[in-house]
Amino acid sequence: MPQLNPNPWFLIMLTSWLIFLLAIQPKLLSFTPTNLPMNNPTPTTKTTPWTWPWA
Repeated sequence: MPQLNPNPWFLIMLTSWLIFLLAIQPKLLSFTPTNLPMNNPTPTTKTTPWTWPWA
């Protein structure tokens, strides 16, 4: 079964992951986000209890 032979595919996968980890990832992490999260207080809503007619 030739599809179970990891000989050519393992080297391709390992090379692509090394390229991603060593070359692409530091370039992506150097970008600063444009929309920083803000600490806005969440508005609280006043709730009224339900008046049941049979209670």
